Amino acid sequence: MNLLLKNIAKHVTLTPEDEGRVLFLTEPQTFKAKTILLKQADVCTQSYFVIKGILRSYTIDENGVEHVVSFACPEWWIADMYSYLSQRPGQLFIEVIEDAEVIVLTKENQEKLYSEVPKTERFFRILIENSLIANQKRLINNLTFTAEARYDIFTKKFHSILPYLPQKQIASYIGVTPEFFSRMKAKLLKK
Repeated sequence: MNLLLKNIAKHVTLTPEDEGRVLFLTEPQTFKAKTILLKQADVCTQSYFVIKGILRSYTIDENGVEHVVSFACPEWWIADMYSYLSQRPGQLFIEVIEDAEVIVLTKENQEKLYSEVPKTERFFRILIENSLIANQKRLINNLTFTAEARYDIFTKKFHSILPYLPQKQIASYIGVTPEFFSRMKAKLLKK
């Protein structure tokens, strides 16, 4: 079964006709590593479901420092949700880290899915609710946990892609400088 349809089936049951409509309104694409799929200040008009590879979203502050917001590995979705939902200029870049195969869903086609296959609206509501919960947990963890604890949570959540991620991106995701991260990892290895 198609990986996207398997992902949807975790939350809702579609008829074969519904599945055909989902496949018709989505588009498989491949991208090479380092491809920028979305630039900061652009309007996000599509979301990406990862089949293979790794994507990340990040922002760059006024000092030119990157801040990783999220990673997407196989069976995960990624978009600048503020921009995607509001159709206003966004704050995020989306970049391919490892060569990727994705399924692209445009905002326009997602709206068509909502009206033509109503169960997809429930599916995406569940995804957004789960994302909200995960983002709240991450915010609380960043406010209350040590860098070591945040790194431990990160390694458990992203264990399958950890070897493929640059150390500076991991440091950025957990909210520390690359220099601090190197010292922290060295200290953890001594334990």
